[in-house]
Amino acid sequence: MPDGSAHLKTSRLPGSRTLRDAAGLVAAGLVPPEAQSGLDALSKTYAIAVTPAVQALIDLADPSDPIARQYIPDIAELTTLPSERSDPTSDAPFTPVKGVVHRYPDRALLKPLLTCPVYCRFCFRREVVGPGGGLLSEAELDAALDWFAATPQLREAILTGGDPLMLSPRRLQHILRRLSSIPHLDIIRLHSRVPVSAPERITPELAEVLAESDKALFLCVHANHEREFADDARAALKRLRRAGVALLGQSVLLRGVNDSPEALTALFRAMLAQQVKPYYLHQLDRAPGTARFEVPIEEGRAILRALRGKLTGLAWPAYVLDLPDGAGKAPLGPDFAKADGDDWVVEGPLDKKTYRQEKT
Repeated sequence: MPDGSAHLKTSRLPGSRTLRDAAGLVAAGLVPPEAQSGLDALSKTYAIAVTPAVQALIDLADPSDPIARQYIPDIAELTTLPSERSDPTSDAPFTPVKGVVHRYPDRALLKPLLTCPVYCRFCFRREVVGPGGGLLSEAELDAALDWFAATPQLREAILTGGDPLMLSPRRLQHILRRLSSIPHLDIIRLHSRVPVSAPERITPELAEVLAESDKALFLCVHANHEREFADDARAALKRLRRAGVALLGQSVLLRGVNDSPEALTALFRAMLAQQVKPYYLHQLDRAPGTARFEVPIEEGRAILRALRGKLTGLAWPAYVLDLPDGAGKAPLGPDFAKADGDDWVVEGPLDKKTYRQEKT
């Protein structure tokens, strides 16, 4: 796997603004002029946003650049396969009040807005997120927070969206204070792309807001390639660590981005170097127009099997598939043990030999 710094030497200089349309992508040299009309049509369905931080990471000399693949739109997104679903994780049927998704007995999602700093081309909520924002009104937010307070089986509140770190520090503080005041909640978790895609938003003020809660608070950082941990991202994560914020990492297994043992090794090591514990590796959710990113499950299992024994256990995430109809996240393995009569047969990850151990 090439060292990230080598790529950055050939990357374009970042722009000063987020690119939000095909014309901006063409002007920045990120797509050819002949692609503009098709991408203009695409933008009517799916939002576009490429921040200056992300622009700085894209290697224009590499036509298969893994950073560009994640963020630069492609006309292929307008092709929907029969296996793809507009709501692949079944948010809608499990929404008791606006902005809340309750699929698991002990935890629920709070979606205070549907804006993101960037719009990933594989996003499972790609049909609802965008610059329109989907910001909950004061009354809607109060109703959502009241629902958390009135649901005593909940132990964890998960802020997602959209990206909760796109909220102002004042509004985020209000939400975290309300959640922190609920006695039956033990954990608050936030999922965000901001530390790697818009690291300038991780201000000392924002870090202090996240550090304020007396609940167990975790920030889960979404990154899919080692190069996303550039200098500004590392500085943002350091600011969060110094504020005492516990950091987790989540990634999606993506064709052309991280679909090799070498790429995942580099990604997970880059996370750990910033004290970001790899938490989830997601199998792609089959949202409309995302087929070009899918890695078959059996291939994903083989990639992870190749890592076992070669990568510290600290770097090992749960490889999961989010099932439809609210059935939950199913672990996908890989497996190293199987029952055989009165024994377990276990494969050694280092020597690939099999060992038997009695069940009792």
